[in-house]
Amino acid sequence: MNMTHYMELLAVNQPWNLIIYMVIPVALAEALVATEFFVVFNKDRAGGALRTINKYIGIVLGFYFLGIFLNLMITAVPSMPWRGAADKLAVGSYLSGVIPLMGIALLELGVIGGGKTGDEKLKLHFILLTVFLVVAHIAMIFGMVDPAIMGWDPHTAPAPLQHNMPH
Repeated sequence: MNMTHYMELLAVNQPWNLIIYMVIPVALAEALVATEFFVVFNKDRAGGALRTINKYIGIVLGFYFLGIFLNLMITAVPSMPWRGAADKLAVGSYLSGVIPLMGIALLELGVIGGGKTGDEKLKLHFILLTVFLVVAHIAMIFGMVDPAIMGWDPHTAPAPLQHNMPH
């Protein structure tokens, strides 16, 4: 079966790529979502235990994903022979997750949003988290599509470059 580079990345070097590029960021994102719900529900804007956990998860996730972004932008993307629209959507969406996640990390560190009230910061945090969830799901959906369905012809495409996926 034909695969997008997104799926190939997760499939090679088992189980390490799956853990590094999917399990860790998704587990952290799910923990961030769960704590975010409780922070919003309990109106815990100032500093309860869950808010503190939420803050540190946001910082760790943002910088962890920045590392993933930089790694893939340096090692994989420049030499990637694109496999059509599905491949571009999957990889582009996955990599664009760095924008909202670094936004959350910078918000938590006080680099951005300094003049905002607690409620405004919480709203921005929630919006950034929602944006990340949307782009991550777009990446997953298009990443699982056979790229030939969206017009890529594997018979006319260049041979895959095995060195472009982190092993």
